[in-house]
Amino acid sequence: MNQPHPPRRLARRLTQLYGGLLLYGVSAGLMVRADLGLDPWDVFHQGVSERTGVSIGMVVNITGLLVLLLWIPLRQRPGLGTVSNVLLVGFAMDATLALTPGLDDLAARVPLMLGAVVLNGLATGLYIAARFGPGPRDGLMTGLHRITGRSLRLMRTGIEVAVLAVGIVLGGTAGVGTVVYALAIGPLAQFFLRMCAISGTRTGMDFDDRRRPGILRVRSRRLDRHPEPSPADAR
Repeated sequence: MNQPHPPRRLARRLTQLYGGLLLYGVSAGLMVRADLGLDPWDVFHQGVSERTGVSIGMVVNITGLLVLLLWIPLRQRPGLGTVSNVLLVGFAMDATLALTPGLDDLAARVPLMLGAVVLNGLATGLYIAARFGPGPRDGLMTGLHRITGRSLRLMRTGIEVAVLAVGIVLGGTAGVGTVVYALAIGPLAQFFLRMCAISGTRTGMDFDDRRRPGILRVRSRRLDRHPEPSPADAR
């Protein structure tokens, strides 16, 4: 198969990067509007927002910047996607909340929550496949993994449990949406990551080297530099 011309490939990568970041913020805002529970980091962001009066999107951006500062002692190097993440996700989240009304009917909130989770999976696939660097929160996790020698899964679980607990104490919303998100985002993100993969640009997933499409491996190699897709991947 012919590979796309390099300038076209770069244009597509940039489109996926910024489209993915904006859609991530939109999906996060829709999760808030569904009011059925948020992912662990957004439970924390919402809790801080409730206590400080600062918009949740601004809290997302400020938290991303503070987490990015923690990369310095961990000797992590940010990419274009990392910096863009800090600037765009919270903005898109606040814009979505400003443009969408709250819902009282559970029959409308449930499909909204489910749609937001699917949209988040698409956003994560777009963003990761662009290969412009991890989000600030994901880089924190991979940096701690490298420094401590502990597994990525342990680092991820520890960080997300901690921010979830703090967020609940601060008044963030955890519920069925939190559980659905935790169970669904990995498979969804991997599915969309394969769909959004760019020819000539490695995603680091097992399908990069698979010669016969449609054959799934029981054990998947993770991203070569970053862990499997998660709620933190586009953050």
